[in-house]
Amino acid sequence: MTERKTVSTAPYIIGTAPFRPGDEANFGDKFQEKPGDLNRPDPVKCEAKDTILHAAGLVRVLDDDNKAKGEWDPKLDAETMIQGLEYMMRLRIFDDRMIKMQRTGKLSFYMRSFGEEAVAIAQTMALEKDDWIFPSYRQPGAQFVRGRDMVSMICHCIGNTEDNVKGRQMPVHYTWKEGRFISISSPVGTQFSQAVGVAMASAYKGLDEVCISWLGDGTSAQGDYHYALNFASVFNAPVILNVVNNQWAISTHANFATGIGDFASRGLPYGLPSIRVDGNDFLALYSVTKWARERAASGAGATHIEVLTYRTGAHSSSDDPSRYRPGDEHTKWPGGDPVVRLKEHLINIGEWSEESHTELEEKIDSEVVEAYKEAVKFGDLANGPYPSADTIFTEVYEEVPWHLQEQHDEMMGG
Repeated sequence: MTERKTVSTAPYIIGTAPFRPGDEANFGDKFQEKPGDLNRPDPVKCEAKDTILHAAGLVRVLDDDNKAKGEWDPKLDAETMIQGLEYMMRLRIFDDRMIKMQRTGKLSFYMRSFGEEAVAIAQTMALEKDDWIFPSYRQPGAQFVRGRDMVSMICHCIGNTEDNVKGRQMPVHYTWKEGRFISISSPVGTQFSQAVGVAMASAYKGLDEVCISWLGDGTSAQGDYHYALNFASVFNAPVILNVVNNQWAISTHANFATGIGDFASRGLPYGLPSIRVDGNDFLALYSVTKWARERAASGAGATHIEVLTYRTGAHSSSDDPSRYRPGDEHTKWPGGDPVVRLKEHLINIGEWSEESHTELEEKIDSEVVEAYKEAVKFGDLANGPYPSADTIFTEVYEEVPWHLQEQHDEMMGG
């Protein structure tokens, strides 16, 4: 990995991107940290001071040959790992189809999780079904783990009559009550404080429910991030707080958002055990999240995690990353591709093959195509039908106030 790059603009020192268009990107061929470098503390007894090395280091399970090693190996059975691989492949193929739809005018906007598929999927698989999910916009894969239907997800992205939020949110800003997947906020960062609040309420009620939330490296510069860490620490909330350091906040590099070179260490002064984990290592992500979940459920409190990964694609369908970083920068990332790494691990242990992988890709792709065909039966972007205008007034108040009822009746000609 490269050291944090800065520029001096007296009297300030400001972080800047290590590489720009035209530069030769070089993060180092491999991570210096190895599986087995860091111990796995007792999650119930662990204190912040016990994770100083974990915050500055990097928890890994898969080595450079994608073999599982070290104390953090969760020793998952092959069936669970294959299911995780299927979810990641499904998300990648779903994303590819959706971005093609956006480019051909069938969606207004889209955001992919390309290169970050393991994050929400491995972490959600490590949770219990009653745990609450407070995502950012690159965690839609959690819905696959919880069983959401792709038709429902596509209807939301289109904003047709079967959109479960009735056109009130931008595409990819999913919400899904049945899966305890809370609405994504466009004002980034608000989900952190919300997750802590719900975690505090669950603890107050004596419920075995843990909350998990994610935000990006750029969003960690927001006050919401610090409010959440403070409340999580003071009130011992059963919550898992993840900073997804994917190197880029739209066009602003992560170096601009931190003065210390890593994000995990920020949790230590708040008294929170803090861990940095390889975000492209499915097994490491699963293991660290399972550890944090056990800690939270025991009453020991919150865990602060930095998920070190790389945003392979554009920030969104409105973004052109070639304007601010080398076009091949993602190929130089030492963490590799999360889908490829888990696939190769399964092949190494004799539980998968290239033929099985290709067959599954084709199966998922056909399912995504069929899901789109089913979704547009309820309306497409160009022609509708769209949610009825009277939904502006519904599902906000239990009893609609008189002045809104008057406006509703006037609009509907009543």
